[in-house]
This record gives sequence, structure tokens and C-alpha cells, in this order.
Amino acid sequence: MNWLERTTRAINYIEENLMGDINYTEVAKMACCSTYHFSRMFAFITDISLSEYIRRRRLSLAAFELQNSDIKIVDLAIKYGYDSPDSFSRAFQKLHGVRPTKARTKGIQLKAFPKISFQITIKGDIEMEYRIEELDFDFAVVGIKKRVETKDAFKIVPALWSDAEKDGLLQKLIDMSWENPQCKLESLLGISGEKATIMSDDFDYFMGVRYNNEVPDGMEKFIIPACTWAVFPNEDNSTWKRIYTEWLPTSGYELADIPCIECFYPPDHIPQREIWVPIL
Repeated sequence: MNWLERTTRAINYIEENLMGDINYTEVAKMACCSTYHFSRMFAFITDISLSEYIRRRRLSLAAFELQNSDIKIVDLAIKYGYDSPDSFSRAFQKLHGVRPTKARTKGIQLKAFPKISFQITIKGDIEMEYRIEELDFDFAVVGIKKRVETKDAFKIVPALWSDAEKDGLLQKLIDMSWENPQCKLESLLGISGEKATIMSDDFDYFMGVRYNNEVPDGMEKFIIPACTWAVFPNEDNSTWKRIYTEWLPTSGYELADIPCIECFYPPDHIPQREIWVPIL
């Protein structure tokens, strides 16, 4: 089963369970992907989080039912997973611009959010450079963690590094990274989604370096296990989307259940930035 078939199967499962409980582990399983990676992949491809997609689909179906049946709003709220009519009404108004009680009015304008479908577009005009790296040892990363909203990640992450330079954190990490250099990952590391889940609208972004000594005050450590990595020059904000929509579907690789890593190298290094994606 190829990438397109797997992601389509996951979306079909979501559609079949919009009026019931959705098992998010099962969604990722159908895509042959970890919950962490499916959540990030979905957000990068569609530009919305998975939880937001499900919310919009449910509220779109609810609008159709309001206009085509005499179902009570309280029953509709329960049917689409809301705890109360009030919470359902607030969500409905946020998407459609009107409260459910007005949705049955003739001529009222509502919004329909269609089922997402995936496809592979064959372009062939812009190549993607990559290489495969094998790191056959576990290593520790030490640094600080920040919470980042997925939809604003491309704005927030650069701002975090800018702030780190201003407050001295950046130089401290640089000094730490060269105490005992061991491999090609000797650089500033941005680790995306250390504890992200499939329903997250935000994720933990870890700013750190490889480090084997005592953890400095105010910092924390976690271990990245041995893994094979696909490494890409990180040229601009489109790189992530191209990895998920162009490279991964045709590569024959699967994503390993390990966070992705962004590398920020010294000024004389070419390229200046790389993305390390864990693969099987």
C-alpha cells in the first residue's frame, strides 16, 4: 500500500466517525505513521491542524442537517461530540458567522468545508537535494523548551532564535556544543514536537545542542535514539511541505517515531540550515 492509499484510508476513517468517537491512534496507524508525525504532516500539507479539520467537517455536516431536518439543536450538539448546546452554538457561530437558531432561515449564508483528498502532483521541474545519514548511537540534547502554535510556527520559531541571541542563550548553547564534538550534528538544534500529539494545535519546540556533561540550571535534557535520517537543505518555508508531499510519497521510506531536527550551522558552513527527518 503506497503513501497516497494510506493517507486516503486515514481520512476515510475520520469521515466515517465524524458522528462518533475518533480513535486518533487508529488514524495514524491507518496511515502507517506515528501520531506525532501524522499530526505534523497533516498540518504542513493542509495548513490547518487535524483537530481544526475535524471541527470544521463536523460543523459543516451539522449545518446541512439544520437546513434539511427538524433535529433539535441539543440533539445535534450531542451527535457531533459537544458537551452542551452552548458550546456547540459558540463553535457553530465561530465557523459560520451565525448561531444555529438562525441557520434554518431561508437565504442565510453558511460555510461548507469539504472532505480533504490527497493527490501526488507530478512536477519534475525542481529537484530536491537530500542525503541519508546513519547515526548508530543514542545522544543527549540539552537546552530549553518553548510551546509553539502550529499555525504560526514559521513566525514564532525564528523569533525564538532571535530572542535567544539577544538574551545570551544562543552564545551559551554555542559554547556548550563545541566542548566535545562527536558527529555531523554538532550545531544548534531545533527539535520540533518533542511531545506533540495527533490532536495538538501546538507543540513543544526544543532549542538545544548535543551535550554529555551536567545539565546547566534552567535547562533540560532528553535522549534521541539511534536512527537513520534523511537530510535536506532547509532553504525556505516550503521545504517542510515538499518533504511531506513530494519526497516522502515517492521515496519508499517510512517516518520513524522520533522528532524531526533543524540544524543551524556556523556562518562558514554550507548549507547554513538543514532538516533531519527520521526514517525507517
